[in-house]
Amino acid sequence: MPPLLILTYVGFVSLGLPDAVLGVAWPSLRTAFALPQSALGALLVATGVGYFSSSIAAGKLVDRLGVGKLLTLSSGLITGALLGYATTPVWPLLLLCGLIAGLGSGAIDAGLNAYAASNFTARHVNWLHACYCAGAALGPLIATAALATTGSWRSGYAILGAIMLLLTTAFAVVKGSFRARAAAAEEGQQEAPAAPVPLAAALRQRRVWLGLAVFFLYTGLELLLGQWSFTLNTEARGVAPETAGIWAGAYWGSIGVGRVVLGLAVDRVGADRLLRIATLTALLGSVLFAVGPAWPGAAGLMLAGLGLAPIYPTLMSRTPARLGPYTAHAIGFQASAAMVGGAVLPSLGGVLAARVGLPSIGTLAVITAAGLWLLHELLVRSTPPRVTSDGA
Repeated sequence: MPPLLILTYVGFVSLGLPDAVLGVAWPSLRTAFALPQSALGALLVATGVGYFSSSIAAGKLVDRLGVGKLLTLSSGLITGALLGYATTPVWPLLLLCGLIAGLGSGAIDAGLNAYAASNFTARHVNWLHACYCAGAALGPLIATAALATTGSWRSGYAILGAIMLLLTTAFAVVKGSFRARAAAAEEGQQEAPAAPVPLAAALRQRRVWLGLAVFFLYTGLELLLGQWSFTLNTEARGVAPETAGIWAGAYWGSIGVGRVVLGLAVDRVGADRLLRIATLTALLGSVLFAVGPAWPGAAGLMLAGLGLAPIYPTLMSRTPARLGPYTAHAIGFQASAAMVGGAVLPSLGGVLAARVGLPSIGTLAVITAAGLWLLHELLVRSTPPRVTSDGA
């Protein structure tokens, strides 16, 4: 495997590392700053604003800086934010760190996805998303081990900050290689890409809006389960923190494993048929998580993770066939909708947890999963038969 491809895989691992840690750290962090459950929403919104801002500008930043330099600078921002989490004495500064982390993550996500789509095969792009899940699974395990060993949520962030510092250094050393490969690919291109259609024309397409809604609900459900399962299990179901942390990491791990395995099966099963099976599986897992205490709930959490696994990358891969000339706009819209969903639905979970109780998290997950299944069915049925991959 080429070294640059390996480093791109590492980049996706680094993107996932800090994303799921908050779910483990939140109970201790909330106690340290004397915060209500709903305060999680403020931190998620701050991170989301940073992510949205940098992802929107990522195209111009890549043109000006190149992927390698952008990856280095963005990783540096995440490193600084993680070390800030570990040391900040007041809640407003922690919100600022969330904003900075979002700026770094949004630029890495958009830049690496654009680079991978242009330079690597679809199989590798699918597995790159699995590497994100590997990082998201490893992060809670590191945070849980640090919390159990030191009794402080800050130590986990300090360890992750040190890891990100090493990765930032590695990206800085090889940053020129990304530009060299992109230039070589451009020289080998036979035809210039077609000019994109007007933005207004894309916004008039019903399938574009259905796609936005599906990505909004998908990412909202993924992060709702990922961010709140630890708190729900420890504070409402009496699960030991060490066990709940392992379950939280296993949830992200199930998404990663599912992407590797189901990514190999998508051509045989058919993209739309696989997505239909996946959305139903996510719904079943969410129901089991909502109604089952302790171990049954944990089984539901893992089942939901397996169901969610292929949805994001497979939906992205279907966008060019489904939307044709509107693809360039649609992919940007979908990424933005995913970010908004990832901020809004977990934040809504915090509000419900504070006003109704933590079990309402499970109810919200079931409603979201049902909506995801329904809207995907509408999306498939709105797709012309000539671009339906498997007759589903």
